[in-house]
Amino acid sequence: MAAARPSPPWTPSRPDAPRSTWLRFASPLHFTRLVDGLAPPLMLAAAVLTVIGLATGLLIAPTDHQQGEAYRIIFVHVPAAWMSMIVYLAMAAWAAVGLVFHTRVAFALARALAPTGALMTFLALWTGALWGQPTWGTWWVWDARLTSELLLLFLYLGVMSLHAAIDDPQRADRAAAVLALVGVVNVPVIYFSVQWWNTLHQGASVSLTRSPSMAGTMLAGMLVMALAAWAYCAAAALMRARTLVRQGQAFETQLAVRRDPR
Repeated sequence: MAAARPSPPWTPSRPDAPRSTWLRFASPLHFTRLVDGLAPPLMLAAAVLTVIGLATGLLIAPTDHQQGEAYRIIFVHVPAAWMSMIVYLAMAAWAAVGLVFHTRVAFALARALAPTGALMTFLALWTGALWGQPTWGTWWVWDARLTSELLLLFLYLGVMSLHAAIDDPQRADRAAAVLALVGVVNVPVIYFSVQWWNTLHQGASVSLTRSPSMAGTMLAGMLVMALAAWAYCAAAALMRARTLVRQGQAFETQLAVRRDPR
């Protein structure tokens, strides 16, 4: 009697195969290989989309009839503001995964997203000030949207500072993850602040429930810049996480050598 042929790894008789395939990326080796393949095309896409988006926004899009040329700052300001919130949610999600499953890669991703999110938040605040001076006549007001966005920057800085202040890497990962999760409550405050309070900041120009309140060329340029910002944030965070994972491996190797010098 002929021996039964083993089933291939992707047959329905192994329902756990897709799950185990995804879980393998929790391995530092598989994760670093994944980043090696994803990061370069993402960074290239970010560069190409930035050139296209800026060209569309600065050279092709028409002048706004109310704000004049000053409105063109939105092609940087709005994508940066979007990504400041999206990156924080991603950071908190990976922090939760790290706390639940105790995976090094998840904590590394959460930690790697913090500097990128802080950069996007700072860029949103800075370009917002450049926009506010000619529009509102002042660089800064303690507006609900601006204040909650500033708090978001402090949360990013707090997560990074808390992690750096704790010597034990595992305790540092857990403490920073808890702070990241606590800070999630600020994200809906930022998003809904213009609806909940009477603020100087204008409402959303792009919404899923109504037509955009801007010309098609303006919208196209802003969406292309948003894709560019997303690609950059993903590439930067992945490359930083790869470095953190490798540093963690080197640290564990040093500890093993110290415990058993043989």
